[in-house]
Amino acid sequence: MNIEVFREYCLSKKGITEEFPFDESTLVFKVMGKMFALVALERIPSQANLKCDPEWAIALREEHDGVITPGYHMSKVHWNTIFLEELPPNLIRNLVDHSYDLVVSKLTKKLKAELDALE
Repeated sequence: MNIEVFREYCLSKKGITEEFPFDESTLVFKVMGKMFALVALERIPSQANLKCDPEWAIALREEHDGVITPGYHMSKVHWNTIFLEELPPNLIRNLVDHSYDLVVSKLTKKLKAELDALE
């Protein structure tokens, strides 16, 4: 999956914004103001960081050694770096969904209600 397709998939989720809070080459996707995905636009090969359940993160890293690694410049427990062009697109979509769902599950009641009200 290339960065453009990854970006389109992230933006298809409800309540998403994109911004460059760190630098001009790290695109951050947020749901209701909370990060769930980052993509390094200038890194080759293409990479993204996604939030992940700690136990599943370890299993993914073992199963996809060198292609899913501990989150680059992130909490190594809760974030994975994935190499976009080396994983099946359906797995990447599942990982994006999982990251999004983890962040949504931690939103306040007020933010969840605002998200639910969006179309």
